[in-house]
Amino acid sequence: MDHIQHQCDADKKYEHYMDTWELIIDKEHLKLWRKPLPSSDLYEYKVYGTFYDIPPTAFFMVQIDCDYRKQWDKLVIDLDVIAKETEDEAGSEVIHWVTHYPFPMYSRDYVYVRRQRVDYEKKVMVLVARSVEHPLCPVNDQYVRVSQYISEMVIQPHGEFEENGFDYTLTYYDNPQAPFPTPAYYWMAKKGVPDFVDKLHMAAKQYQETQASKYQRANNFCFSSNTDHTAPTIQLSYAS
Repeated sequence: MDHIQHQCDADKKYEHYMDTWELIIDKEHLKLWRKPLPSSDLYEYKVYGTFYDIPPTAFFMVQIDCDYRKQWDKLVIDLDVIAKETEDEAGSEVIHWVTHYPFPMYSRDYVYVRRQRVDYEKKVMVLVARSVEHPLCPVNDQYVRVSQYISEMVIQPHGEFEENGFDYTLTYYDNPQAPFPTPAYYWMAKKGVPDFVDKLHMAAKQYQETQASKYQRANNFCFSSNTDHTAPTIQLSYAS
């Protein structure tokens, strides 16, 4: 995965990786790029940001705690784990996510496999999701299925995992199955990404207080030297 290699490695072969990306938000603590996909009107996006007042563990847990996201993300209609490879928190999980879309469009639903890893040597936390097909969640007429979705997040602490301060990179792409004109995609990205990042930030700040027991389990998981943090592979049919 070049996106993760670019963020984690100092290898010179990734020196010009960003040359093909267009910068559309350039703030001190938030940057957003996009890159057109071949033979398509769609774009792949990359977000780079920094926070100084929350720990990376809380930010990581906000990404994977489905019940908590139902509380802070008002666009979520439903968000559930429908299958797990293991009972361990590091195991691969299949998620069904239903979300509101702007009126008058139908709501969208996603089915994706999610894996996470904490790498002590490179001192990073990685969260990867990719759309899949799953027999427990067939396509139905109630929602529009987004069958092409990829998300890769890398979180790099400034100090220790439990201390405030980290950088993060999010690379993602999805096909919303909607005929948006190109300027509409630009506007939605430029407005929607900062709004969503602000919500993530606030949710992470509140996570330590409102979800104290889960946060402590997350710390125990991240800092236990006896835990294998590499999630096993789920054998599924990936959506094309």
